[in-house]
Amino acid sequence: MLRDLAHADWTKREGLALLTRALGAENIRWVGGAVRDGLLGVAVHDVDCATKLMPAEVIAACGRAGIRTVPTGIDHGTITAILKDGPVEVTTLRRDVATDGRRATIAFAQDWPEDAARRDFTINALYAHPETLEIADYFGGIADLEARRVRFIGDARQRIAEDHLRILRYYRFQTRFGADLDQTTEDACADLAHTLKGLSRERIAAELLALLALPDPHATVARMRSRGVLPVILPEACPPQIAALARVVAAEAAQGIAADPVRRLAALLPPSPEVAETVAARLRLSKAQRARLVAAAERTAEDAANPKSLAYRLTPPIAIDRLLLAGSDARVLQGWSVPVFPLKGGVIVARGVTAGPAVARLLQQLEARWVAEGFPGPERVNQMLAEELGSSAFNFDEIPDPQPRRTPKNG
Repeated sequence: MLRDLAHADWTKREGLALLTRALGAENIRWVGGAVRDGLLGVAVHDVDCATKLMPAEVIAACGRAGIRTVPTGIDHGTITAILKDGPVEVTTLRRDVATDGRRATIAFAQDWPEDAARRDFTINALYAHPETLEIADYFGGIADLEARRVRFIGDARQRIAEDHLRILRYYRFQTRFGADLDQTTEDACADLAHTLKGLSRERIAAELLALLALPDPHATVARMRSRGVLPVILPEACPPQIAALARVVAAEAAQGIAADPVRRLAALLPPSPEVAETVAARLRLSKAQRARLVAAAERTAEDAANPKSLAYRLTPPIAIDRLLLAGSDARVLQGWSVPVFPLKGGVIVARGVTAGPAVARLLQQLEARWVAEGFPGPERVNQMLAEELGSSAFNFDEIPDPQPRRTPKNG
């Protein structure tokens, strides 16, 4: 059963009331994900606003109300209003003039149903009055939401022809909200899967990672492969890798570890750094994502022997990736802070070792022993140093207590 939108926390934001007064209640409607998720009782972060006003009028009205604006997509009618409880994208009503599967030429409109008609799914074309919260539903979106049905507005093939990315958006939304499959839509996605080749790699990567971030995308990913959609964008994902994704999803849930889309992407690839590099380049992943994907592909059977040692060497996120991908228990690393090796070269120099390569080698040897012994405290480190130097005379106070080591940002 759907909730009353009046109970949704986001509708009570002070910034939205200020924006309504600035633009006029009859000129705007809340639209899209905030309305849909509010009806479902799902937490809402971003709120989008559709308006009859032209972009210049939005900027002027906001300025008079003291609301700062940013022309984030002014060519397509979008102005971002900066409010204290979160930015809101305000977009002038539009209609498509021409589409080529990758981009659309638009014209501004004054008609709410016309704006709704250019949206992808019925559940995304729900408009809420900013004061009464009365919902305008032009294409049966509420009924579809109640039935957990993801349905294109109009003919699925035509809508996909307008924007090929809608194939991937369909699978993501079906995973998140869908119950029963719509065979006509599934067939259209399969028949037009080849059109995905014409999209930018960044758009494909964003949708793929968004899908993989959902609680359990395995069944959808398996269906995408069986229908010939996944091979177009990720041909490396063969049946063994689909099964690996299922295992990782199950392991995350069983061990209480947050789902991670890059880890799940790694599960869909064979354990080959070369393949990981190729996929990262093809999808135009960020440097941090590429490094994470390659590190996951370098997993070995020995990783599980000493999880903390692995985390110390590679950072905990990468170690957790490799353990889960290998079917091992990663819970030992949850909440574990990587310690700092409590010995500096100056202490060794003070013991009579000449500064230079000898000190560096001794530090490496001692650090390796320290890691192998499970990161013992300063007293044991002092004993190891004394053993290496052949002397037991040493001041324990010269070695400070270990401090947690900061995990690199790209880990």
